[in-house]
Amino acid sequence: MTPSEFLATVLGRPVEVKLDTGVVYKGVLASLDGFMNLVLEQTEEFVNGKKTRAYGDAFLRGNNVTYISLQKGAAA
Repeated sequence: MTPSEFLATVLGRPVEVKLDTGVVYKGVLASLDGFMNLVLEQTEEFVNGKKTRAYGDAFLRGNNVTYISLQKGAAA
């Protein structure tokens, strides 16, 4: 599966996004663009594994993204 194919399959599904700062965001991937800028819905922020904040919607700038993965427990 190519990265583009993977992103197409996770659109609208719960994902985990890690930034280069080490902060992790979990939420539903609402949209993304060609620069890998992401919009998450029902977003939770985790620092050092501990939930620190909850947001309705969050915009994550693509050049800060280390990885995107399907959340554990989300059906493939």
